[in-house]
Amino acid sequence: MSEKLDKAFALFDAYNAQSPETVISEGETIPAELFYAQKLYDWVIKLDPQASEPLLLASRCQHIGRWVIPRSDYPDGRVGYLKWRSDLAKFHAEKSAELLREAGYDEATIERVRTINLKQRIKTDPEVSTIENALCLVFLTYQYDDLIEKMGEEKMIPILQKTWNKMTAPGHEAALKLSYSNTGKALIEKALA
Repeated sequence: MSEKLDKAFALFDAYNAQSPETVISEGETIPAELFYAQKLYDWVIKLDPQASEPLLLASRCQHIGRWVIPRSDYPDGRVGYLKWRSDLAKFHAEKSAELLREAGYDEATIERVRTINLKQRIKTDPEVSTIENALCLVFLTYQYDDLIEKMGEEKMIPILQKTWNKMTAPGHEAALKLSYSNTGKALIEKALA
């Protein structure tokens, strides 16, 4: 890894360590956004062991500072949700660009990271597909069972179908190898039937 990459990761991790929400992993309490950024990076490496530097950077700052713009600040429903997601994506792009500049990256690299994180050209850019696959796999690995409890079976089937449709073949292959709870496995089977 390059010195700049190390510096960028340290900046991203320090920022995400401010996340007010936490997760417990292997008995350790970790700021949620720090945990998920590191797990996204891990999935990107698994999916693409030769990942480019911009893809590695994108994986660690995809949702940087997600807590800064709470969903509760927006109206309920799809329109409110989409506006929140749009505003959040812009915030992530701006914050990551700021930290990448601080780490010494040039504008071309910053723009490439932005392209990956904003998922532009998702159908034609293999690196954008990789980050989308990794995001879906983080969801299935670490957030899926909690969401089943919250949403119930009826709402989960279309969520799983949308998740599956976002992924490409490498994502599907990895997803089918994951260990799921009995409920989680049954829901996936129904969603894919």
